[in-house]
Formats: sequence, structure tokens, C-alpha cells
Amino acid sequence: MTAPARTAHTAPAADGRPARSSEELIHAEESSLAHNYHPLPVVVSRAEGVWVWDVEGRRYLDMLAGYSALNFGHRHPALVEAAHRQLDQLTLTSRAFHNDRLAGFAEGLARLTGLEMVLPMNTGAEAVESGIKLARKWAYEVKGVAPDQATIVVADGNFHGRTTTIVGFSSDPVAREGFGPFAPGFRVVPYNDLAALEAAVDETTAAVLIEPIQGEAGVLIPDDGYLRGVRELTRRAGALFIADEIQSGLGRTGTTLAVDHEAVRPDVLLLGKALGGGIVPVSAVVADRAVMGVLRPGEHGSTFGGNPLAAAVGSAVVDLLRTGEFQCRAAELGEVLDAGLSALHGKGVVGHRCRGLWAGVDVDPALGTGREISERLLREGVLVKDTHGSTIRLAPPLTISREELEASLASLEKVLG
Repeated sequence: MTAPARTAHTAPAADGRPARSSEELIHAEESSLAHNYHPLPVVVSRAEGVWVWDVEGRRYLDMLAGYSALNFGHRHPALVEAAHRQLDQLTLTSRAFHNDRLAGFAEGLARLTGLEMVLPMNTGAEAVESGIKLARKWAYEVKGVAPDQATIVVADGNFHGRTTTIVGFSSDPVAREGFGPFAPGFRVVPYNDLAALEAAVDETTAAVLIEPIQGEAGVLIPDDGYLRGVRELTRRAGALFIADEIQSGLGRTGTTLAVDHEAVRPDVLLLGKALGGGIVPVSAVVADRAVMGVLRPGEHGSTFGGNPLAAAVGSAVVDLLRTGEFQCRAAELGEVLDAGLSALHGKGVVGHRCRGLWAGVDVDPALGTGREISERLLREGVLVKDTHGSTIRLAPPLTISREELEASLASLEKVLG
């Protein structure tokens, strides 16, 4: 893959304002935006499928897909059409009233996941927070845990969001330090360690909250049997198994859900990112009636959760997944990705983990940090994101072709050479 070509002129701004260069826009952001991100130096102005263009007209292959929010690529025609159609009808009522799109969305998502009821929210962090509230309410009303004594067991290395509750049980000092005091009621155990998990579970345990694959930690895939073990342990303990599939779900790993690889059915499923098709923020908590039924009017809500626009796009996402096409593509192309990364071992790659079209790639630290490797790939026209140390993450849209995927691997080999 060759370095992105530069066009002669900066593209005009879509809103009619005077066009500004990438350098000017980055400088403007630095002076007017909170510095809570450290983006790569690229300013994207349009996108189509697996490709994006910056304001100067340079083209890049998107190998991140918005951390799985763009599983179906940028501006998938079916999703854009659903959004346009709904924009002409109704965008928001709040949940003070019913709307004509929400029932179909909930029915479709419940059928897709094999669970019974849906709590619609907006962001992934909201889904996690809602799942925590639901688990505690269930513990008090159904399990009989004493008031204010419910605990939730989580895994070391987790990433469930950035609210104060969630970062309180994070083991990442950057996410955690300076934001206390934190909410009590969480126990942290090593990931992929059933013995440690069993030791942490007791009569106060409302739930075990686990990512089936830890994305932010570097796409860490647990041993075969771990998720089945979590399911059995929580069943014996009378606790809920909450699977955070906000990144791993909806086709990314070659199945509808990552837990499907072990044929596991959680009590509570957390979804987000891809559920909004890269168009609007949509998340959901999905559970059976025996769990979700503990919530009553006034106890939880969201002004925008379940809005007609979100429900229309979410329904279109469910329709895309119902055929199984994207799950099959991720599984088949995942084998290409896995083989391609295996071939780079000894050529700058010291290890990798791959499940479907999702991989964490450990680069020899002598060759650079993950950030430096990402910047080199940027210059080759490939967009990826680093995580801890010298690890980068690959998560292309599920619409990527084999040729595009192989081109990205060739670019990785080039920057490591």
C-alpha cells in the first residue's frame, strides 16, 4: 500500500465556512477542546465503506472502525437510508410517550440475542451503569441480599467505560487516578482465572461483570472453557452473569456475540457501539423478564434512550445481522488476518491474539511504541490505534475485502521492516 496522495487544494468545508487545513484544524482543537484524547494527526472529512479521506483529500484504510462502532463500514447504504427515512418522520419524543419504532427494535434485538427484554440507552458506559443498577436491584429483590450490601465481581484489566463508578474498579491508573472517591461494592479478580473468581463470590454477589474478550487490554482472549466456567459458577452461586459485549458483540468475532464461541447464555447482555451503525449512539441492556422485571416506572430512564431515530437505525443493524452474512465474513476473513499476523512473527511482531476481525498485535518494543507504529502506518495510509506499550489493535469494518485486508498487513510488514 502506497502512502496517501495529497491533492492540490484543501477540500471546501461542507457547511460553507472557509476551508481550513489539517494543521489549522488540529491547532484550533488544541486551543478550544478539552485534552482528554491524544488523536493521531489526521483530520477526517468524509468516508465511504472502509475508506476515509482527510481535508486535503488523502485516502486512508480504516483498520479501527471506531472501536467496533463501524462494524458495517462508514455510511452503510441500508443504515443511511433508515436514518434519512426516519429523519423525515420523527426523531425524538422522550419516553414520556410511546413511539412507533421502539417496539420493533426491542423485539428484533431480543430475538437476535435470544433474551426477552430490552432496556434502550445511548452510550456503552450508560449500558454498563444500567447493568450495574439492574444487578443490584435484582440482588435485593430476588436474591435477598441485605440492603446496600450487594457486590459485583469484575476482572483486572477491564474497560467498561469512563464514568466515576466504572473507573473506580478500573486497574488503569490513567483512567482512575484523580477521580475518587469511588463507589464501593466491587471486587477485582484476575482475568481468565476461575479459581480467583470463585474465591471472590459469596452470598453478597449480585453479579459477575466480564468482557468475553478484553479489548482495551490488547484483545485478550481467555482460555477455552473460561466463559463456560463463569456461567456455571454464577449459576451455582445464584448470581447474574453480565457479559459486556459492547466492543466484542454484533459480528466482530465471527459470531453474533463473543459468548457464542462457547455456547454461553449470559443473564444480562450489554451492547453498544455497532448497535448504532456508526450513525447515532445506541446501546442496550438485554435480559430475561425474570431479571429485567425488577425495574419499575421512575426507577431508571434516559431522555434519548429508545428515541425513534436510534430505534430505526438499531432495527436496520439487527436486520443486517439476522442474515448471518457479516458474522461469516468476520470468521472467514479473520482466518486471513490471523494467518497474516502469524507470518509476521519474527519480523517485528512478537505475539498476537485474533478472534474474527479483531486482533491485538504485540510489536517488538525495540521497533517503537504502539503510538509510533500507528504513526508510521498513518503515513502509509492505514489507520490503527495503539493500546498499552507496543501493542496495536486491528478492528476493520466487517465489509473489508480480502485484498484490502492483505494490503493493510503488507503495510504493517513494511513499517516493521
